[in-house]
Amino acid sequence: MARLAAYLTDDAPTHGGRVLSYVYDSGRPELDALAGAAAAAVQAVNGLDPTTFPSVARLESDLVRFAREMLHGPTATGSVTSGGTESCLLAVLAAREQWRRRHAAGAQPGTVRPLIVLPASAHAAFHKAAHLFDLDLILVPVDAATGVPSVAEMVEAMDAAGDALALVVVSAPSYPHGVLDPIVEVAAAARTRDLPCHVDACIGGWVLPWWGAAGGDPLPPWDFAVPGVTSISADLHKYGFAPKGASLLLFSDPALDRARYFALTDWPGYPVVNPTLLGSRSATSLAAAWAVVQALGPGGYVELTRPTVRATAAVRAAVESIDGLRILGEPVGPLLAVAADLDTSGAVRADAVDPHAWATAVARAGFVLQGQPAFGLIPRSTHLTITPVTERVLAELIPVLIAAADEVRGAPERAEAAGAIPDPAQLAAAARAGGELDLASVLALIEMLPREQSAGLLTAFLAEFVAPPAGSDGQSTGVEV
Repeated sequence: MARLAAYLTDDAPTHGGRVLSYVYDSGRPELDALAGAAAAAVQAVNGLDPTTFPSVARLESDLVRFAREMLHGPTATGSVTSGGTESCLLAVLAAREQWRRRHAAGAQPGTVRPLIVLPASAHAAFHKAAHLFDLDLILVPVDAATGVPSVAEMVEAMDAAGDALALVVVSAPSYPHGVLDPIVEVAAAARTRDLPCHVDACIGGWVLPWWGAAGGDPLPPWDFAVPGVTSISADLHKYGFAPKGASLLLFSDPALDRARYFALTDWPGYPVVNPTLLGSRSATSLAAAWAVVQALGPGGYVELTRPTVRATAAVRAAVESIDGLRILGEPVGPLLAVAADLDTSGAVRADAVDPHAWATAVARAGFVLQGQPAFGLIPRSTHLTITPVTERVLAELIPVLIAAADEVRGAPERAEAAGAIPDPAQLAAAARAGGELDLASVLALIEMLPREQSAGLLTAFLAEFVAPPAGSDGQSTGVEV
């Protein structure tokens, strides 16, 4: 335990509001204690077989019941998964299986690959799903100023896909910019074509339902209240304030829901029925999420959303007051994307603030923001996720945001020179030794290189970073060799 405590010392702080990405701090320690106690109570339970461990079915049923009321799907069914990525994977898998069944008659296997139509701003999990489940993607560009795809272009892509189209995806909101896709219009178009439409509300699903009641601006319909929406993913471990990893995937159509299942009786072992990608699965995150949701209820979530609404408004106003920075699009919830300001011709101002240099300067003052590289016509930006505890640190955070902009204003955007591609092994060794990564340079490198090359470099870096150091004698793990 002492060694574990030492390992944790280099981690970014998970509580206190100094990390504006990755973590979702309710600011209520009693919820953390409750979640830990619930997880400990089911530590030995195996979610593989709810007939042997009925508690798994009861916990999951309670969460599905709560979420389907929250998301206006009174008859929706679904499961708790390990996180947003698994929820999105299963939504794609279900759509692919349904597509295969519809196209089985008269089709030659492998002659047509199913397609997903989605905005370019949709989460990377859908790219991963296409990679794993053998689908192709039609990416619809989003407007560089608003971050929103054109309805006409989404419909045009759907029609271009024809019979190969298996699924349409929209986001509530999109992660990069925090804006709401045109869900009503896209879902209607999918419905007229008898196609499933998935709403990725992994980050918004447990905060947008309470946003208006907590003092935020009213939102257009985006959940199961929208005709044509057939599935929704919503992460409990984000604004549900449960520990990692727990997400919910709900379906309005029972047949589509069951298409995600894997069942096998054609082998000599026990009958296998898996509603998720995992076989054996821990019940700890499920029980922890259940306990937090039961403790908070709708009223508790509204109360936690109030400071989030106030803090989001305060941070947005502060950014908009900074000369040289701007908010991208019209975010509808607690996510903000900050980019360099433009001149009247639409070009980046000479005295603007590079958002990546700004994030680096903010980090030196003790707050972690998340850089996002440029993508096509979409400019580079810095992402901020606002949580309830952000309000508690506004008195420190806002002056830091302003001072950091003053520090880097007018400095040219970082661009890596040709031939300066770093060696992933050297970067990993330096990071393991306690050195700081120059994330602004990494992001600039991603912008400069072909995306496949930069992805390969990042893969090599992470593989090196997590590998045991060369020459390790086992002492770091306590294992005698």
